[in-house]
Amino acid sequence: MTSIFTPKPNPSVEQDQFLTILSREEAIARFEAALFPRQLPSETRLLADALGRALAEDVVAPIDVPPFDRSNVDGFAVRSADLANAGEATPAQLALNDEIISCGTAPARPVLPGTATAIATGGPVPRGADAIVMVEHTQPAGNGGAIEVRRAASPGQFVSYAGSDIARGEALLRAGTIIGSREIGMLAACGIADVRVVRRPHVAILSTGDELVQPGETLRPAAIYDTNGAIVTAAIAENGGDASFLGAIADDEAMLEAAMRKALAESDMLVLSGGTSKGAGDVSHRIVTRLGKPGIVAHGVALKPGKPLCLAVCDGKPVIILPGFPTSAMFTFHDMIVPVLRRMSGLPPRPDARVAAKVPVRIASELGRTEFVMVSLVEGADGLIAYPSGKGSGAITSFAQADGFLKIEALADQLPAGSDAEVTLFTPHVRVPDLVIVGSHCTGLDLVTAPLARAGLVVRSIAVGSLGGLAAAKRGECDLAPIHLFDDKTETYNTPYLADGLELVPGWRRMQGIVFRKDDSRFAGLSAEQAVRAALADPACIMVNRNQGAGTRILIDRLLAGSRPDGYWNQPRSHNAVAAAVAQHRADWGMTIAPVARASGLGFIPLAEEHYDFALVTVRKQRPAVQAFLDALVSDEGRAALTAAGFRPA
Repeated sequence: MTSIFTPKPNPSVEQDQFLTILSREEAIARFEAALFPRQLPSETRLLADALGRALAEDVVAPIDVPPFDRSNVDGFAVRSADLANAGEATPAQLALNDEIISCGTAPARPVLPGTATAIATGGPVPRGADAIVMVEHTQPAGNGGAIEVRRAASPGQFVSYAGSDIARGEALLRAGTIIGSREIGMLAACGIADVRVVRRPHVAILSTGDELVQPGETLRPAAIYDTNGAIVTAAIAENGGDASFLGAIADDEAMLEAAMRKALAESDMLVLSGGTSKGAGDVSHRIVTRLGKPGIVAHGVALKPGKPLCLAVCDGKPVIILPGFPTSAMFTFHDMIVPVLRRMSGLPPRPDARVAAKVPVRIASELGRTEFVMVSLVEGADGLIAYPSGKGSGAITSFAQADGFLKIEALADQLPAGSDAEVTLFTPHVRVPDLVIVGSHCTGLDLVTAPLARAGLVVRSIAVGSLGGLAAAKRGECDLAPIHLFDDKTETYNTPYLADGLELVPGWRRMQGIVFRKDDSRFAGLSAEQAVRAALADPACIMVNRNQGAGTRILIDRLLAGSRPDGYWNQPRSHNAVAAAVAQHRADWGMTIAPVARASGLGFIPLAEEHYDFALVTVRKQRPAVQAFLDALVSDEGRAALTAAGFRPA
């Protein structure tokens, strides 16, 4: 997986550049024009194996359904003419024949004038009878050998005639029909045991990159687990393909070409991820040009994320090289590859559900590129609110945590705050969360909300920093805003920042401090203030900061007193990211909380115990999920979990 923005540093190797960047629409048009029309291969499948498949040909009914005239009720088979004058005052008496017709029993005796035969629901109507009288409309007569009927019967009453449901020779199902449980029922009713269906295209999946390690194996330094292999394989299976993951191949051109040729020879489609960027180490696109005609039809699409996408057709078989970053890979796959895959499978286009929502914050966009932005949906005062995830194209969790995405057109450089947008959902239905928490994130939140999740409540936590959370709370877009903001004037936490309509709920105390590697002697035995002065005095000492709007950032800026050391503009959004930067030697010091430092095995110098509290939107206080959270916060279980993790409950 090689980023287009960080080509491998080898000045002696000339970097290829993207071919002409195509619009999304032009890339799709070229790709589909090179693939379709095409004959879809078919195969015969048993009904039990045909679910979800597309019929390859029309199915004609080989028999009538029902195959005989049958009774719709329990009662008696009669001649309607015998009951023409029957009424309450003039009951008709009919002699009973000495047989009872049940399901699966062929009648042995005809119904002659003046007689009736007992019959069960579904039983074949005997010769001579043209109507059924319900048992409730009769009563025994004589010694039980006859019945009285006090209602007239019309010809055909309670009779289903042969072929009334399905007629022999009728087109039962048309080619292209997707076989569901109802279709299987229709086919079974006609005695059809197998059908001709469109064969699922065999799709080979290869991951590329020296840095990839398969899940379950030991992660070596500078390596990452291969996410795309698993997620692309699953997405292909979800959309009608017969997926086969062939593993990850290193950036060795000869080895990769051999794997690609073998995979393409044995499959109908080849999907790779990574190696699309045309840098010196990206060889996939060069190999594709040798695999068949017409070759690459699009390389570089005006999409964000997804610009490095490469689309090719090699001797009638689609070859796709997805970007390496998971979010880029999956957006381009679902937007541009899924329609082709479903068409090759004989499936209709994917039915996307859409909802209207308001975007509460400005989203900047790049002119000239159609941008997809993943969003989480929450319930606002006047409808749904769509919060952008903001995690970037390398984020694995974005798809799982987002409800859908919105699109910013290529000619727009932003989506202004307050804009109305159409959100395409990832699933047919969206469940708006029961509890919405927007603000500063803390690992303690997971401990307090765990009982709510076990109780079936959906909790949505959106990390935007303390100030962002307060703004969301003031707009009524959340239930609670976690904050840890120190006010210099009053020398207190959080309360001075509350506005009308908000009230403070005490949370827990957590120790903020300086983190460093335990073997770094520059920080040994120093106070937090001394440690920062020592770091500022050493030009080789690199810091890692926090994002603007975070309460931690306020503490850092106070310690730095206007200094801007190397690393100041490295601004991750979480405590864990700060710890990772120090642990991996990308930085030498930063500020995080004690539980995170302990979990990362780092040295920790305490600075201040801060108050991590909640700004509660008062009008939402009585909501059941809010009450459940407040109960969990003060429960023995919640307090014990916080204490065990290194926090001090308020």
